[in-house]
Amino acid sequence: MLILTRGIEEKIIIGDNIEITILGIQGEQVSIGIDAPRELSIHRKEVYEAIQAENLRAARSVTANLDKIGQMMESRQRENREPKATDPSSRPS
Repeated sequence: MLILTRGIEEKIIIGDNIEITILGIQGEQVSIGIDAPRELSIHRKEVYEAIQAENLRAARSVTANLDKIGQMMESRQRENREPKATDPSSRPS
C-alpha cells in the first residue's frame, strides 16, 4: 500500500486521467473530490461490496433457474420419446 500525506486542496494523480483532491478535513473524516473518466465506476468500498454480493446472488439465481429449465426440457424430451400407452377400451371392436 502506498501511503501519501496531503493537505487541503492538494492532489494525487493516478495514471494519466484520475485526479484526487483533498477538499477538507473535519475530525476523523476527510472529504475528497475525484476527477475521472465517466466510464470508470467509483464507489465507496461498502457500496462496492454490496453491489458485488447482489451480483453474485443474482448470478446464482439465474444459474439455478437455468438448471430448472434444463431439467424441464429434458423431462419433456423424454416424455415425447416414450411410446404412448393406448387405452384398450378406446380401440375399435
